[in-house]
Amino acid sequence: MIRKLWNSATGMLAQSFKIDTIANNVANVNTTGFKKKSVLFQDLMYRSLRGPGNPVAPNEEGKLLVGQGVKPAAIKTYFLPGVLRETGIELDMAIQGEGFFRILLPDGRESFTRVGGFSLDPTLNLVTEDGYLVDLLPQELAGREFTSISIDSNGTVRLYNDAGEVTREGETAIYRFQNPEGLEAIGRNLWLATENSGEPLRGRPEDEGFGAIKQKFLEQSNVSMVEEMTSLILAQRAYEISSRAVRTADEMWALANQIRK
Repeated sequence: MIRKLWNSATGMLAQSFKIDTIANNVANVNTTGFKKKSVLFQDLMYRSLRGPGNPVAPNEEGKLLVGQGVKPAAIKTYFLPGVLRETGIELDMAIQGEGFFRILLPDGRESFTRVGGFSLDPTLNLVTEDGYLVDLLPQELAGREFTSISIDSNGTVRLYNDAGEVTREGETAIYRFQNPEGLEAIGRNLWLATENSGEPLRGRPEDEGFGAIKQKFLEQSNVSMVEEMTSLILAQRAYEISSRAVRTADEMWALANQIRK
């Protein structure tokens, strides 16, 4: 009887965790560059009711195994591209295809993002909305004064003066990973490289395996409200059935106690 309650309880906890994840996806449906997440489940260890290894019926033929519930095993991030929205702002960048911008954190660590809503700090360096330094402009262009800037899809950067003349020109790079799903999310749409993701691979936009840069665009969230609402309904139904199983087990337990009396 305890097993019935335990199995149902693990089902309720698992579906509750899934609903939390869906709610987070829905909350970020309008967050620039957000990537949808999904829960992966794993069944728990099985218990043998007969056959070798069972102290009660070790000699009965054939194994009879019963499950002991479920647990959340991992959170999967879907790095499918989101829709690109035109903003008309020079320092807004999006990557069409595979790739990340490299961001330097205040503690010296490297992080990576798909969000290209950048601006200039007082020293004319390119920074994120949180003030983190963006490793996008070539070294020879960083900190240089300019009136306007253009970045081609292949990463060619040009700075212009008031007369519309090119004052400096250089090339930029983006980064990709062999296994982006192994990246560690740290919030603010930033990711850290891990052993599972592999080391960041540097390359020019439009090189093989790398996406193209789209200036004056931002990548939107890849969350689909239709998919999330469907998943929410399924999770709710699974939660309700698990809770109903708890009530049924409790009623069976009460009935068994009455018979004993």
